[in-house]
Amino acid sequence: MGLLDGLIYPPAGFHFAVVIEMFPQTPQDFRFQSVTGLSVDLPTETVAEGGELRFKHQLPGVPQYGKLQLKRGLFQGSFIVNWCKNAIEKFEFEPHNVLITLLNNLHLPVAIWHVYNAYPTKWSISEFNAEQNTLVIESLELTYQYYETMGLDVSLLGGLTASVSVAGSISI
Repeated sequence: MGLLDGLIYPPAGFHFAVVIEMFPQTPQDFRFQSVTGLSVDLPTETVAEGGELRFKHQLPGVPQYGKLQLKRGLFQGSFIVNWCKNAIEKFEFEPHNVLITLLNNLHLPVAIWHVYNAYPTKWSISEFNAEQNTLVIESLELTYQYYETMGLDVSLLGGLTASVSVAGSISI
């Protein structure tokens, strides 16, 4: 797979990193099985124009963002779990930003989503079943204010390609 294949083919969704901007953290605090809820809905408001009965105007409203859902194996001693417990059990909310980075086969960022002021609103554990040999999965649901998508600039990729052709290879 070449360096510019991301411009030809859509990126795979299985190679990503999640960082909750909080300290301290342990290595297992960065490991997640899945991420969902990066969504925004722009509702419209119908406004009738005075004196004009043939049509109504559809005006954009306030964006509504989804709930970020993170799933991972259950880890003991996780600072993220303590963050969730403080919010849910003690009603002590401490919003943190979250960075979700989609990576390519060279472990380089393809796109980054910067989620602002997220805090936990739900924490659940998967079922225990003696008839199945599965891992215990914890699910975190975070409410957030908004997110920004930061894609890589195509001109940056052009410069990277030129430097690769001059150097011959990239060593990581």
